Amino acid sequence: MSLQPHPVDPPPNYPLAYERELRLADGRRVAIRPIVPSDAPDLAAAIRSADAETLYGRFLGGPPRITPDLLTRLTKLDYMRRFALVAADATCGQGIAIARYERLDDGVAEIAVAVDPAWRRVGLATAMVEILAQAALERHIHSFSASYLADNRPVAALLSLSDLTRPRVLGHGLAESEVELDRASVAAALRAMNTDQRDAGPSRPPEP
Repeated sequence: MSLQPHPVDPPPNYPLAYERELRLADGRRVAIRPIVPSDAPDLAAAIRSADAETLYGRFLGGPPRITPDLLTRLTKLDYMRRFALVAADATCGQGIAIARYERLDDGVAEIAVAVDPAWRRVGLATAMVEILAQAALERHIHSFSASYLADNRPVAALLSLSDLTRPRVLGHGLAESEVELDRASVAAALRAMNTDQRDAGPSRPPEP
C-alpha cells in the first residue's frame, strides 16, 4: 500500500484540513490524510497482505471477501456520516494504518482502527483516533461505539478521550463500549498535535 501525502485526484468534498504530518514517539514520521476512492487498489493489497492478528483486531474474524462493492464502500465517503483516515510512512509512502468511523444514530458512530504491527505502541493509533474525534465532534457526533479485543490499544486511546464509558463484555476476549467524547480533551490533544506538525514542517510543498 503506497500513498501520497496529498491525493492527486481528491473528490470535491475532500476535507483538506485533516491532513497531518507527525513525528511519532520513536522519531519516525507519518503522513495522515482522509481516504479517497483512488486508494482502493492499495487498500485491497493491504488487506490481502495483513497479518492474522491485524485482520482479527480490525474485523474480529478473518479477512473480508474483497469485492469492488466493498472497496467502493470503504473508500468512497461523504466525510460526514462516514469518515476514514489513512496513514503512511512519510519517507517512502508505504501505507501503515487506517481508522474510520460510521455514524449509527443520534450522534453515535462506530469506530475501527487497524495499524501495521511495526508501527504500534508509538502513538500512531492515538493520533488517528484524536483526528477522528475532532472530525466527529465537528459533525455533531458526540459518542463513539467500538467492539474490540481486551488488549486493543487503539480503543484504549479512544477511552482516554472520553468522560463516559459503558463497557459490555461479549465473551471470547471481546468487549463493546460506547464512549462520549470530551470536547476539551480532544481540543487539548489536537493543540499538542498541531504544535508537533509545525515542528515537522509541511507534508507537501505549498501550492503556488
